[in-house]
Amino acid sequence: MPAVQLSPAERDALEKWAGRRKTAQGLAVRARILLRADEGASNKAMAADLSLDPATVSKWRNRFLSDRVEGLYDRPRSGAPRRIDDAQVEALVLDTPSPPRADRQRPSRRG
Repeated sequence: MPAVQLSPAERDALEKWAGRRKTAQGLAVRARILLRADEGASNKAMAADLSLDPATVSKWRNRFLSDRVEGLYDRPRSGAPRRIDDAQVEALVLDTPSPPRADRQRPSRRG
């Protein structure tokens, strides 16, 4: 299992992704994997702590080691080409309002 050593810039980016509520969950999980890997955690321990399959942890560790942060983004899949890119998806997620809290909703006027 190769060691992961993050640069300060990589650590900063991964901490932001892992902690920001509006980050795509897949990307946030990948960031958490690599932050734990930088601390020296084993794939098996990370998989147990994050409720993931060890193969998933291994995949993202290896992808990071070969492509660094750029390797954490989803790669294109077969089929029709995407109509929007990652930046547009992120902008849409950031612009989407959060649902109202249950204790702040107005009561229904119906029956």
